[in-house]
Amino acid sequence: MKINIGTENPSKVSALRDILLDYHLFAQAEVVSYHVSSGVIDQPMTLDETMLGAENRARRCYTADCRFSVGIESGFLEAARVRGGLMEVTICAIYDGENVYHGFSSCFNCPEDIMAYLRQGKNLNDAAFLAGYTTNPEIGKSGDGVISILTRGRVTRKEYTKQALRMALIHLEHNSPKSD
Repeated sequence: MKINIGTENPSKVSALRDILLDYHLFAQAEVVSYHVSSGVIDQPMTLDETMLGAENRARRCYTADCRFSVGIESGFLEAARVRGGLMEVTICAIYDGENVYHGFSSCFNCPEDIMAYLRQGKNLNDAAFLAGYTTNPEIGKSGDGVISILTRGRVTRKEYTKQALRMALIHLEHNSPKSD
């Protein structure tokens, strides 16, 4: 069985491979990564943009020979009651050629100095770098992500991505009629 993923980001691809091992149906799946455009801005700033980015990635890497395809997009959602008004979330979209199934990670609020750079149009990785939280300008691709920095290693980008994947896989696991 072949499962495509619309990213070449190593932490996202690795998260998918790890998660599939937990599911008997997908344990032997071959994961193939594709470089595809999300079709949204580099740093999605709304829930709708983030969901659309994940869906676009899933649809754009779907091929006739795969079982399903996966798109993962990180971005923000509006949360008026939190400082800065935004929470960061990772969204997974799984496309089976007909339907899209979604899963979300937990959300987190960024410190104000990072938010200031985000408001200037920077993406989260660049904002964390410019605010001095990391010396690695590619923390989201080659490291444990900004989430790891902010949680002092308690949550990594890979683990954070796994949350969204698990939530989306609920739909595939329970998409068949119940047997009594």
